[in-house]
Amino acid sequence: MASLTYELTLAGLAVGSAAALTGIGLVVTYRATGVLNLAHGAVAMVCAYVLRGLVVDRGWPLPLAALVTLLVVAPALGLALDRGVFRPLALRGSNPAQTLVATIGVFVLLVGGAVLLWGPGARDDAPVLLGDDPWAQLAAVLALACAVGAVTRWTRFGRELRAVVDNRPLAVLAGIDADRVAAAGWAFGSFTAGLTGVLLAPYVRLDPYGMPLLVVEVIAVAVIARMRSLPVAIGAALAIGVAQAQLTRLHPEGWAGPLLQAVGANLFVVALLVAALVLPGIGGKGRDALPPPARATRVPTALWLVVGVLLLLPLGLAGSDLHTAVQVPALAVILLSLVVVTGRGGQIALGQAAYAGLGALFTALLATAGVPTLLALVLAVPMVAVTGLLTGWPAIRRHGLALALATLAVGVAVSRFVLTQPYATAGLELGRPAGFSDDRAFYALELVVLAGCLALVAALRRGRTGRALAALRDHEPGAEAAGVRVPRLKLLAFVLGSALAALGGGLLGVGLRAFDPEAYDPVRGLLWFAAVLVLGADSLLTPLAAAALLTTLDAGPQAGTAAALIGLLATLTARLPPLTNLLPPPHSQPPPRRKGQPDTGPATTGRPDTRPADTGPPDIDQADASQATTGPADASPAGGRAAVHGPPAADGAAPPTGRPAPLSTTRTGGAGGNPRPAEGRAHDHGPPAADGPPPPTGRPAPLPTTRTAGGHTHDRRPPPAEGPARPGLHVHDLTLTYPGGVTALSHVTLGLSPARVTALVGPNGAGKSTLFDCLAGTLRPRHGQGRVTLDGADITHRSAHARTRLGIARTFQRLAVFPSLTVEENVRLGEEQKGGRGDPAAVERSLRLFGLDGPVRHRAAADLPTGTLRRVELARALAGRPHTLLLDEPAAGLDAAETAALARILAALAADGLTVLVVEHDPDLVAGIAHTVHTMDGGRILS
Repeated sequence: MASLTYELTLAGLAVGSAAALTGIGLVVTYRATGVLNLAHGAVAMVCAYVLRGLVVDRGWPLPLAALVTLLVVAPALGLALDRGVFRPLALRGSNPAQTLVATIGVFVLLVGGAVLLWGPGARDDAPVLLGDDPWAQLAAVLALACAVGAVTRWTRFGRELRAVVDNRPLAVLAGIDADRVAAAGWAFGSFTAGLTGVLLAPYVRLDPYGMPLLVVEVIAVAVIARMRSLPVAIGAALAIGVAQAQLTRLHPEGWAGPLLQAVGANLFVVALLVAALVLPGIGGKGRDALPPPARATRVPTALWLVVGVLLLLPLGLAGSDLHTAVQVPALAVILLSLVVVTGRGGQIALGQAAYAGLGALFTALLATAGVPTLLALVLAVPMVAVTGLLTGWPAIRRHGLALALATLAVGVAVSRFVLTQPYATAGLELGRPAGFSDDRAFYALELVVLAGCLALVAALRRGRTGRALAALRDHEPGAEAAGVRVPRLKLLAFVLGSALAALGGGLLGVGLRAFDPEAYDPVRGLLWFAAVLVLGADSLLTPLAAAALLTTLDAGPQAGTAAALIGLLATLTARLPPLTNLLPPPHSQPPPRRKGQPDTGPATTGRPDTRPADTGPPDIDQADASQATTGPADASPAGGRAAVHGPPAADGAAPPTGRPAPLSTTRTGGAGGNPRPAEGRAHDHGPPAADGPPPPTGRPAPLPTTRTAGGHTHDRRPPPAEGPARPGLHVHDLTLTYPGGVTALSHVTLGLSPARVTALVGPNGAGKSTLFDCLAGTLRPRHGQGRVTLDGADITHRSAHARTRLGIARTFQRLAVFPSLTVEENVRLGEEQKGGRGDPAAVERSLRLFGLDGPVRHRAAADLPTGTLRRVELARALAGRPHTLLLDEPAAGLDAAETAALARILAALAADGLTVLVVEHDPDLVAGIAHTVHTMDGGRILS
């Protein structure tokens, strides 16, 4: 027994040493470049093939071949990837999600290239580099780790590496060549990948699919190490390797025996699943999500007709054998699931192949049990949807890189523990439904199902849910602030995606009359993901084109062509936009700018909008602001003052000209619950002071103002003297400490009063934004570290979208508009997500109040300059009729005229009862509108 334990420990150390090498390479690459390299396993496979080719095919001596492979080929491959793929992405400021997509492209490209060069078959004659002694491998791993640690700690390059990791822009300003550091990181990472490949090749089947996936599984050790600690990665690799070897001695009996044996043989997969779903995720919320489409596209009707004709051609022109054609609609339905999850929801989903495989498996199991095939397929879809619900629930709280790893881990686990296990797949029979045994009939059935799925996803893009999904994809924190229930919406996308994938997988299995686990391999899932991203994840045309392309190339004489082509296109994401961008934009898009036409600038230019369709926000007088914030226009004002706005917008009457329509911004009909302005308030509509900025021609006069000592205007009228009690937002003794012990807030107490503008000022790092995020719900302190209350009720641990539905609206310093939606859709989202029935006229009143009710309402937000987008964000916030408005540097990117207009709007809203908090660095704006100013420094309120 002792001898067996020792032998198994040695075997585990050999596997653990190879896994430790992978962990070292991944950690160093991530620390030097910020890239989670999913192509690490593909690089290892290529190097193993190169060594085998040099030794077995060409007869080179093993030492020489190993030196050439590890010291020349592997680093050169890393440098080529850095220079050709990842440096262009870094220069364009791509986020981690985009670089992750590029690594998937490299993975698929190398796998396809290996199949083209060496064939798809497995090889079992790989040379043994370090012999059978695991201690030699372990010694090599420890020596490499010590060398990396010494270089990092005691050399100049190590100091430069640490500087680049801590703050790359600052390191560049200090004169450090960050590109050289990144290139060295890629070269070293590829060297460790090559060493891993040549060490593993003699003990596993050397094939283009198995080894890359095997190395992907051991990414778990790098995730456990949080992509930082080499000792933790090495320790985890050795421990998992030894434990996996020891578990092979167990031979449990009963129905669970085969599953337990599979778990024992795939312990790295279990570790990856636990690390991805349970441990704190790598990456960060909002910083590593897939970017929204650059612009909306429209598939011309003529093109849809051409596609329809092409899909129908096999029914008329092909022979009786449609073995290849029947795969296209089924694969298109699977790829359509990626359009829902990735294109509509913006989530990185790498496990759709698993749901497709489960759909085929459940269909086969039910059919084998005697259920009619068509009914079995129908029943399999909700069964997999439930599986998607159970696996998606822990994954949806992840973001970016962590979500990608979680979905990949689910896909690998399903493949390893279910789809490829004899206990689940033995004895399965799968045939065609009655009446559809002929290829033509079944192909026609598939086309009908595909058309229905396309109609379903097209409907998902429209309406309330579609706008919420687009907002989630475009800007998740902004969607949450608009009231979107992000976890619920993500779960909806995952469940619907898993159901579509199951339907497509079942159709594929039925069409081929067999359940083939290799058709749903995780590597194939990565290929599908890359194909959808390359062609355009948000287009309904993409799954049709990708399915036809992949099926046609796979059916060709040269295996691997599809993977090589899709992988090559995916690696060029920094240079090539999605191919569906070649389609024309919708008719509502503006025409391209002609030479000599003024450049209105993108959303980040900060230029004022000079288009005739949008001439800027109207200056609001006090009467307008009062009507805008107190509910219906026909409410009787105090003191017998006549209403000046005519019929309310809710009546459906045409809006009056010359003034913005009224806007209701309170929970009960007014900004602070006050149905009417205070009695006896004067409304002077005279001209502004001589030295003040004149209002735009044709706009209402500005608010009556008094001059401050600094020469700025300020509304000095008191808040309403009567009316019901307004809601109050308060912070009580709030302390917030970040991981690592940094205290951002220390015993902060603050109260926001209705009908007043409160400003927070202070230097950068003072804690203003942290306090702001605590009020908005983006950050929440731990128990016992203070409270946030609304109307006396504790809301400390309420989410951001829950606080929005309670009447707390916010804007962002960096614009949180949704570029793929129009101006009107952006504003409508704020009204729809408030909860309850809402006010159908609130959108129109918001648009009119901010001068957005002209042709600009139909423009995509991606085409508008900063000044207009600030108004869009404010209009969306007010469309939900909040009682409290939190503004984070609202004047950022605005010019003087736009800032002055913003000040008049905020003063008017506050004068009628809205509670306003402003975090702002512009002293002129603060002096012009704030009733109370608090100074923060060091996480405390000083005054």
